Amino acid sequence: MDLALLRTFVTVHRAGSFTRAAALLGLSQPAVTSQIRTLERQLGRPLFLRQARGVTPTTIGDELAHKAAPHLDALVEITETGLDDESSLRTLHLAGPPEFTAERALPALTELTGEDGQGFALRASFGNAEETLEGLAAGHHDLAICTARPRGALLTASTLCDEEHVLIAAPEWAEQIGSGAMETVPAGKRAPALKDVPLVEVHESLPFVSRYWASVFDSRPAAPGTVVVPDLRAVLACAVAGAGLAVLPRYLCADALERGEVVALHEPAVPPLRTYFLVVRTGTLAMPHVARAHEWLLRAAADWC
Repeated sequence: MDLALLRTFVTVHRAGSFTRAAALLGLSQPAVTSQIRTLERQLGRPLFLRQARGVTPTTIGDELAHKAAPHLDALVEITETGLDDESSLRTLHLAGPPEFTAERALPALTELTGEDGQGFALRASFGNAEETLEGLAAGHHDLAICTARPRGALLTASTLCDEEHVLIAAPEWAEQIGSGAMETVPAGKRAPALKDVPLVEVHESLPFVSRYWASVFDSRPAAPGTVVVPDLRAVLACAVAGAGLAVLPRYLCADALERGEVVALHEPAVPPLRTYFLVVRTGTLAMPHVARAHEWLLRAAADWC
């Protein structure tokens, strides 16, 4: 079987579209379509179901991708790094959410980059869960950190850690709300003391605040976002400056809490949690540098919870 046909097939399987696969491969769409048809004729079975938007793999297509993709990835790794492992430095491509990747994953992985004989070069990119998983499936990344567990057999996920979310605000807001106001809020009830406090968030949909309100108060936030900035570190800076209340991962605001720059407004018995997953393409843990980074992050995460 022609390896070029298999490479095109795996790219289409990961991209979910002949058009996107053609762009990734540097081929025309008719060329990709022709190669897939040739492979289907050789196998005597359809590999994809054509749809209005993209393609969906058949059962045979999924089975072939599961078997072939890891071996093709390994061949690409050999061509990129050379046959002599000592002659060049392997590169690990990591993707994940900007704040968690910057504050947690990258500091942990940089400990490995300088190790003689076992180190690797490191490249990082940021994105949301959907973008990150799409890039991983398409072969743009080696490791992905995301808050969504992928479906299907093409990607393999390991639970990395849980992050606790904390409702915080600057001390002046805590004083205005009243020191005992939040402690008297029964579980599953709206927090009336917070209804007029401005909200600081990463998106107009208030993802962190809404999740906290639903989990702790069994309600929706009453106020819209007053300050919306697409980075949790910027949200913390705005909260410290007194812009309003925010919901943040505890690891991100722990130092500010300790310094008294912000105050935890509520400490529920069961705090809201968000789970992170460490994801690879199935089979790529056979690559030493990917396996080493994967194991190192899982070990480091034991101290992050």
